[in-house]
Amino acid sequence: MPDPDPSDLVDTTLLRPLFHLLAAFDREILALYADLDSPDADGFRSHFAGPLIQLTRRGPLTIRQLADRAEVTHSAMSQTVAAMRRGGFVTDAPILAGGDRRARAVLATDKAARLTTFLEAEWRSTESTLRELDAELPYSLSQVVADVEQALAGRSFRDRLRAHLASARRPRALPPGVGEDEVR
Repeated sequence: MPDPDPSDLVDTTLLRPLFHLLAAFDREILALYADLDSPDADGFRSHFAGPLIQLTRRGPLTIRQLADRAEVTHSAMSQTVAAMRRGGFVTDAPILAGGDRRARAVLATDKAARLTTFLEAEWRSTESTLRELDAELPYSLSQVVADVEQALAGRSFRDRLRAHLASARRPRALPPGVGEDEVR
């Protein structure tokens, strides 16, 4: 099998290192939960923290409310809630009088409530750690994100992608001195 060609954009990506970095952060956060050695942390995933904090602070919430607070899609939050339910972290909330019976609300279980103090401390510590790291960088991550968003406000990622796709579909320029009739 041939080695990847670093000049071929199919063999490379600018996003992979970012995904690896985020996955490394997530692994280290999950290691903290494993260090708890608590049965309440069994089955816990780091992306449960935000929704569980919201549920323990605010009481029952619908999947839509949780999705809006986390700034994710309803579908993504629905999957997260299903995983939290399987882990015993949430249960269905009773439907309130006059409430929309189609909107399912969930509430944190006692198991989740026992983790809340640690969840909040971990969240604050993670944010403090990220801010500390951000301050150590010569060009902060938050500024990179702001600059990328500003550049995309002028021309969307989709528009840029379409332009590159269109140029990839055009026939490649023939080498100098070669006419089209010579290539057929």
